[in-house]
Amino acid sequence: MSHTLGDRPVGTRQAQKQKTRQALLDAALRLLEEQSLSSLGLREVTRAAGVAPTAFYRHFRDTADLGVALVEEALGSLHTTLAAMLTATGDGEERIAGAVELIASYVRAHPAHVRFIARERHGGVKAVREAIGDQLALFAREVAAQFATEPEAAGWSGDDLLMLARTYVDHMVMTASALLETEDEAEVTGTARSQLRLVGLGRSHWLDTPVRGN
Repeated sequence: MSHTLGDRPVGTRQAQKQKTRQALLDAALRLLEEQSLSSLGLREVTRAAGVAPTAFYRHFRDTADLGVALVEEALGSLHTTLAAMLTATGDGEERIAGAVELIASYVRAHPAHVRFIARERHGGVKAVREAIGDQLALFAREVAAQFATEPEAAGWSGDDLLMLARTYVDHMVMTASALLETEDEAEVTGTARSQLRLVGLGRSHWLDTPVRGN
């Protein structure tokens, strides 16, 4: 027996609800190509999405809540991809090339999402700044956990591994931002690979000096 709510099957209503939610997210992302989230109006979003203003509140509390959902949409799917890249076998050069290509391919496929993250990471909407920070902190913990399983981590403290992981994550964000602004992808990716080699050299000699940070 199919469940119904009113005259519509529940599954149909849920599908329509999801479609409307995605339309609001897509419309907001298009508008955010040219402005910051703090200047985005609710009616502006609903007009671009082709829905009534009242429909907005069935999906989001306010534009900040919509912004948090955009953060999840932009960064949430990267966790699986990043994990696959980190656990891939190969030497340091292969891993460096894989990491940079991961960033470049994501920017090519999702420029609007990357621009949104780059702009709002230090933007005026606190909830969105915090959501981006939480996602990047989770990336760092995931990278640190992978590093901890590798032979090169012998003798490293957990704090130092997390510091190293944050360096890689910050580099990922910096490279993505640079790729958005350039017409010469090869130059940016080449620089990114060189920078990661430099980080790798520092990593290999980190334990050579017994006292650090003083």
